[in-house]
Amino acid sequence: MTAPALLDNARLPRWLLPSDWPLRDGVPVLARIALEAGRVQSVRPASDGTAPSPQGWDLAGTLVLPGFVDAHTHLDKAFTLPRMTQVQPGLLGAIDAMLADRVHWSAGDVRERASRGLQWAWECGTTHVRTHVDWWEPDATPMAWPVMAELAQEWAGRVRLEQVSLIKLPLFEEAAQALRLARQVKATGPHALLGGFVHSTNWSKNALRNLLVAAHACDLDVDLHVDEELNPAAVGLQTTARILREIGFDGRVVCGHICALAAQPEAQAFATLDAVARAPITVVSLPATNLLLQDAVTGRTPRLRGITLVKEARDRGIPLLFASDNVQDPFCRLGSFDPVEALGTAALVAQLDEPFDNWSQALCRGDWLRRGPATAAPTLVGVKADLVLFTHADRHGWPSRSATRVVLRDGCVTHGDATPFHSR
Repeated sequence: MTAPALLDNARLPRWLLPSDWPLRDGVPVLARIALEAGRVQSVRPASDGTAPSPQGWDLAGTLVLPGFVDAHTHLDKAFTLPRMTQVQPGLLGAIDAMLADRVHWSAGDVRERASRGLQWAWECGTTHVRTHVDWWEPDATPMAWPVMAELAQEWAGRVRLEQVSLIKLPLFEEAAQALRLARQVKATGPHALLGGFVHSTNWSKNALRNLLVAAHACDLDVDLHVDEELNPAAVGLQTTARILREIGFDGRVVCGHICALAAQPEAQAFATLDAVARAPITVVSLPATNLLLQDAVTGRTPRLRGITLVKEARDRGIPLLFASDNVQDPFCRLGSFDPVEALGTAALVAQLDEPFDNWSQALCRGDWLRRGPATAAPTLVGVKADLVLFTHADRHGWPSRSATRVVLRDGCVTHGDATPFHSR
């Protein structure tokens, strides 16, 4: 299908528009997005008097977002649930079920399941996926690790795939071994990050320090599973922030889950968030999986939500993303590698106001995963025309009715039916 030269009367979120963008009845006016050679050439108010282009589409108020970043997934585990019989409730029960399933894993099995997940991500409009890969042995590279490196090459130009070594914290107890693990990850390539599982059941401040020091020495960014529990005594996040400051870490650290914040006294939780705000930390919330795993007991309705303090984090200027996490495995029986689903869950459980205008950036800000300061004023201008058009949704109810969409890559339709835009 021919790429449009113009997307007229597009509804863009407030966070993606300049501060002086005109309003009508307190709502940003519709936009005219000019495309050229697969990139966004300009974004102007649709009411600026410019004549419509015959090569353009009239979106008539259709919601438009940039392509998504799914900042926390587990492609190596995806779609394993059908071959499991019974999974005990909670995080540790899911871990046990996953360990038992590893006997079925082969490079071909992992490749097939991970490829299916990437295909689903591509179809829904995601341009950037970060996957964690279980790494249990200090002297053996996981079977899935080279598979993800191969897939990163195969999908280059369509989906940017990053891989994180999900290593249990005790393997960093010795500084020399921590450095060796970091060097293995570094040798994989620039799309690889050092990661760890930080939990009160394996807590060691020394091991966490060794992990971060080794990453710093190897110039690696870090992505951690931290405090994925409702134990108010968990201190993984606050210790991470303190160590980063002490060692002068100059990369980017992503902390996923951090559910324990929601169980702590406010003064303690807020002090931790204040420290995070001063560190190079991005927070990733995984609402679907945490709702299923936290406060989980057989035959008992859960009382607690398990989601972290997303509003309080954002109020402090902490970069915050929502992501899919596990998909159809023992950790989460649901999911489709569509990060919009994660935001839909968060909108209800965290009572988010105006998800499209205020919170949709938590699906789109890939710059929040990169080292250095975040982009102060994000814009579409000059970037690839990778856009998602929600043909049945409106700004009040979004992300309800968001399944039907048109996906553009380099300005061309790769998924969905754009025919109605041609007939207007």
